[in-house]
Amino acid sequence: MDQIMKYTLDFMEEIVNIPSPGGFTDESMERIDKEFKDLGFETSMSNKKSLYVKVDGQDKENHKLVVGHVDTLGAIIKEVKPNGRLLLAQIGGFSWNSLEGENVIIHCDDGKRITGSIMPVKSSIHIDSEEVRTMLRTDETVEVRIDEFTNSKEETLALGIDVGDFVSFEPRFMITENGFIKTRHIDDKSAVAIILGMCKYIKENNITPKYTIHFNISNYEEIGHGVAYLPEKTDEIIAIDIGPVGPRQKCTETAVCICAKDSRTPYDYGFRKKLAEICKEKEIEYVVDVYNRYGSDASIGVLQGLDANFACVGPGVDSTHHYERTHVRAVENTMKLLIEYLV
Repeated sequence: MDQIMKYTLDFMEEIVNIPSPGGFTDESMERIDKEFKDLGFETSMSNKKSLYVKVDGQDKENHKLVVGHVDTLGAIIKEVKPNGRLLLAQIGGFSWNSLEGENVIIHCDDGKRITGSIMPVKSSIHIDSEEVRTMLRTDETVEVRIDEFTNSKEETLALGIDVGDFVSFEPRFMITENGFIKTRHIDDKSAVAIILGMCKYIKENNITPKYTIHFNISNYEEIGHGVAYLPEKTDEIIAIDIGPVGPRQKCTETAVCICAKDSRTPYDYGFRKKLAEICKEKEIEYVVDVYNRYGSDASIGVLQGLDANFACVGPGVDSTHHYERTHVRAVENTMKLLIEYLV
């Protein structure tokens, strides 16, 4: 398992560093598609560019869909301001406070990438005094300072930057000596890496899984329309997503977290109980918890009318939708649970 975990964490770092805000995921999907094929799996893509891999199992009548999403938080240019800076519209749900001072990449339509930083419109204590501390950070009071010589709308447009260009956030990935993983976009690049790690485990050990599995990398979860297609004979959806760690939550940064209810719906009681029983039997560290302001590919999918039983599991993550942190043990415990259930 040590080699599989090393592969999983290495791929997680690589995929975290490929920008993929919702609506701008082609590059990351191409890299994931190549990785599946390098491991020896055939891939297919939906009309909405969601990636699927089918792994035949012993049970060919009760298929399982395992999904993780590659799309992340990000932004899109709403306006090029008269001062040459950029007004942004959010992709996904987050607070501007979580991004103050963060470096970004502006993805121009011609393929050019230009760097910048997210700054409040009043940022210097020497100039704006107490307003720097008291001003609310909103769509109107935050802007992108571009790393080019531009002080007007015309100069910015001349750089090739315009309304509709995507903006991605620097992830700042690192793993500490004691195993903490710190980066933006653990939600949900950790799930993508776990899925690839499972596929590598299946391939290298020449395993025929217990069930026929459809692995799915979705690309619009943060916006709310990730899984729209259910492969034939699929009776269960398992979304791999993050478990929020914080006050009044049971989730921890070392456990696999099993969601009992999110802000949209309770998850199936029997399904999540079955997953918890596996954790108890195999001594996998786990918790069952209820999440606020949260939805997964599984809950969103069934609300859209997909007829399948559904569950959500994943590593516990601190400061979700901010500069996130988990531990390698949580990633490993999530993979162990899924391997025990599916493989």
